[in-house]
Amino acid sequence: MAVGVAIKSDDKQYNGKITLFVLLSCIVAASGGIIFGYDVGISGGVTSMDPFLSKFFPGVYKKMKGDVKISNYCKFDSQVLTSFTSSLYIAGLISSFFASMVTRDYGRKPSILIGGIAYVLGAALGGAAVNIYMLLLGRILLGIGLGFTNQSVPLYLSEMAPSKYRGAFNVAFQICVSIGYNTATLINYGTVKIKAGYGWRISLAMAGVPAAVVAIGAIFLPETPNSLIQHCDDPQRAKKVLQKIRGTDDVQAELDDLIEASQASRAIKHPFRNLMQRKYRPQLVMSVAIPFFQQITGINVISFYAPLIFLTMGSGESASLLSATVTGIIGSTFTLLTVILVDKLGRRPLFHVGGLQMFIPQMLIGGIMAAKLGDEGGLSKGYALVVLVLICTYMAGFGLSWGPLGWVVTSEIFPLEIRSAAQSIVVAVNLSMTFIIAQIFLLMLCHLKAGIFFFFGAWVLIMSIFVYFLLPETKNIPIEKMEKIWVEHFFWKRIVRDYTQFEDTKTEAA
Repeated sequence: MAVGVAIKSDDKQYNGKITLFVLLSCIVAASGGIIFGYDVGISGGVTSMDPFLSKFFPGVYKKMKGDVKISNYCKFDSQVLTSFTSSLYIAGLISSFFASMVTRDYGRKPSILIGGIAYVLGAALGGAAVNIYMLLLGRILLGIGLGFTNQSVPLYLSEMAPSKYRGAFNVAFQICVSIGYNTATLINYGTVKIKAGYGWRISLAMAGVPAAVVAIGAIFLPETPNSLIQHCDDPQRAKKVLQKIRGTDDVQAELDDLIEASQASRAIKHPFRNLMQRKYRPQLVMSVAIPFFQQITGINVISFYAPLIFLTMGSGESASLLSATVTGIIGSTFTLLTVILVDKLGRRPLFHVGGLQMFIPQMLIGGIMAAKLGDEGGLSKGYALVVLVLICTYMAGFGLSWGPLGWVVTSEIFPLEIRSAAQSIVVAVNLSMTFIIAQIFLLMLCHLKAGIFFFFGAWVLIMSIFVYFLLPETKNIPIEKMEKIWVEHFFWKRIVRDYTQFEDTKTEAA
C-alpha cells in the first residue's frame, strides 16, 4: 500500500444533484480556461510565422532564414521574442494579488468579470498592433485577465459543484484550457496559409471571442453560496442559491457547514499572515509545490514552443503547426477521460500513472535528439514520427494527471478563511514558473540542446515521489471538512496535531 494513503472519508454527502443551472454557470466560468489555453496555443504558432517574425522580430527571422552557421538549437534564441510570450505571465503574476483581494472582499463573480473585460481589450490591441509596444501592451492586458480568472474560476467551480462530483467539475477548467489550445493551433494552421501575411492578426484577435463569452456571461453568473455567506448577514440568500443549484429544498446540512466555515473565515483579518501559521503548513506547502511542479513538467515547452521544436527538427512551417495540433488533441482526449476517472479512482492514482507516462517519453525524446539531431540538418522522417508519437504520449500523461489535477487539488484543499489568499499564491507560483520557463526556454534549448528533455524528465520523477509520500487523497471528502486529510496523514499529522495540542494547552491555561 502506498505510504500515507489511508485517509478515510467520513461518508458525509450533502443532498442535491447536478442541476442544469449549476452546469451552465460552471460552463460559463470555466470558459475562462479557453482563453488561457488559446493564448498558450497561439503564442508558439504566431512566433513560427514568417510575416509575424519579419515585422516584429527581424533579427530572429534573419537568423532563421539566412545564417546557416547558427545551430539548430539556437535559431530562435532571442530574449525579445520570449518577452512576447512571457510578458503576459508576469502581468498575470502581479494582477493575481489584486485579484485575491477582489475575490475575498467582493466575491468570485466580480473577479471573473474583470478578467473577461481585460481579456477582450488585450485581444483587440494585439490583433491591431503596428509595433512591438502595442503588441506587448496587449499581452499585458491579457495577463491581467489571466491573473483574475485563474484566481477566481477554480474557486468558483469548487464552491458551486456538489462535493461528490467536485473533481469532475474542476477538470472542466483544464478541459476548457485544452479546447482553447486546440482551437488556437487549428486557427494558426489555417491563418499561416494566408498569402497576404496578416494571418497572425486573426490568430491574436480571435482570443476576443471566448473573452467576450466570459465577460458577458459573468454578468449573469450567480455568486457562490460560500461567498454570499461570507459577505452578507442574511444566510437565507445563500440558502436560496444553494437550493437552486442543488435542485432540492433540503440543504440545511450543507448550509450549516458553510456558515461554520464562514464564521471561522471572518475571524481571520490577515489571511496571508495566517496562512503562515503552523496549522496551515500543509496547505502552504501544497500551494507552492503543486503549481511549481505543474509547470516544471515541461508542458509549456511543448505547448508554447511545439511548432518551434518541430521547426528545429527540420519540419516545414505548416507541418510543424499541424504536429502541434495533433499533440494538443491527444492531450485533450485524456483530459476528458480524467473527468470520468477522477472521482472514481481518486487523485493520487492518476498522478502516479500520468507521471510515469510523462517521464518515459521525455527520456526517450532526449535520447533520440541527442543521438540523431546535430547542430545542422534535421531528423529523418522516421525519427521525427517517433518523436511526434512520444510527444503525444507525454501530452496524454499530462492530460490525465498534472494538467487537470494541479487545479483540482489546489482548489479544494484550502479552508474558507485562507482560500482566496492560498489560491492567489497558487496562481502566483504558477504564473511565475510559466514566466521563467517561457523567458529562458529558448536560451536553455540553445545551451542544453537535447539535454533539456532530461532536465524536465528529472523533475517529473521528483514530483512523482513528492505526490507518493506527501499528498493525501481528497476523493469524496466535502470541501468544508478537508482539514481531516492532514490530521490523518502519516507525516502532516505531526505538524497539525502538535499545533492543535499547543493551542488547546494555551486555552486551558487561560
